[in-house]
Amino acid sequence: MNPDAQLAEALRRYWGYDAFRPLQERIVKSILAQRDVAVVMPTGGGKSLCYQLPALVSGQTAIVVSPLISLMQDQAAQLAQMGIPAAVLNSAQAQPDQSETIRQAQRGAYRLLYLSPERLARPDTVAWLQRVPISFFAIDEAHCISEWGHEFRPEYRQLSRLRQNFPAKPIAAFTASATQRVRHDIISQLQLQDPDKFIVSFHRPNLQYLVRQCDAKTQPQYLLNAVRAQAGSNIIVYAPTVAIVESTVDFLGENNIRAIPYHGQMDTKIRSRNQERWMSDEIPVLVGTLAFGLGINKATVRSVIHLALPKSIEQFYQEAGRAGRDGLPADCLLLWRAKDAGLLAFFVEQLRDSAERERAWQRYHAVKRFADSHECRHRQICVHFGETPKWQT
Repeated sequence: MNPDAQLAEALRRYWGYDAFRPLQERIVKSILAQRDVAVVMPTGGGKSLCYQLPALVSGQTAIVVSPLISLMQDQAAQLAQMGIPAAVLNSAQAQPDQSETIRQAQRGAYRLLYLSPERLARPDTVAWLQRVPISFFAIDEAHCISEWGHEFRPEYRQLSRLRQNFPAKPIAAFTASATQRVRHDIISQLQLQDPDKFIVSFHRPNLQYLVRQCDAKTQPQYLLNAVRAQAGSNIIVYAPTVAIVESTVDFLGENNIRAIPYHGQMDTKIRSRNQERWMSDEIPVLVGTLAFGLGINKATVRSVIHLALPKSIEQFYQEAGRAGRDGLPADCLLLWRAKDAGLLAFFVEQLRDSAERERAWQRYHAVKRFADSHECRHRQICVHFGETPKWQT
């Protein structure tokens, strides 16, 4: 079977797709050609397939680095259901289980092995990984390596050692939301060598962005109208605090709308159960803090509603982008209040590092301009990420 037919067969057999989405095939072929790759693919664009498919057909093991244990576990479980051997190695596992996973990895038993950046930074990890038949490294949420990114994580900086520890292995960096400056920083930090660069358009034409400045009296009514407009559909409501999550669930319940909460202060089992109830369409509305959503793969979300000003355009775009992944029309609402801006400014001023504070102020001014502006939202988002819009407004 020729390589193109082999990819098409694997795509059909394991993922059930008859065709690739834009750029997916080119990314997969670059990775299989042992090229370094830098990919910016907005939320819902099919990012994970771009490293899972070449991992499958390579016959070796792809090492996937991700900052989220829950995301890694979800992906590994999905792959196992598809018949693709995959595993997660993290500190929450019992020591015998960790040892067994390492033994199996050295035997080449997995097509994908998921690790956290902290785990990969450990000298003992590098030592045993040298004995694993590695095909390539995939760095998910790669914007975390850049201080200019909206979710900078210091532990990601240590990934810059990958090139010296595994000089012959290709590195594929993936992110859903990176400005031009962050993209350059990712390539520099990871020491990618003449990488193939793929940037999928940030324009999501099926999404309708609606931004409304509210006050304490008007915000609840706006929320109610928005939820009723998509009655019975899957909806995510993002609230800024645990207290507002709980009060919003109560408010919706008083108005005969079934909703459940999701936040970090809940019992882990209850939180997981709530997520399952929402994922299985038992409850239509999930009200969560920002703890909810990373790695959530649900195609039929018809509305994402923010009840406060996010700290950056990147954050808003990433979270709003969980709507309409099936390509059908969906609403993205930002219902913000004047006090949100004051609160964001307060938190920026608390940052002690002057460079970090300056970057936070830049993000603040960008998102404030976005909220205040009456220009086309799609155009503003694309321009923010360095894309020249190619459509007429």
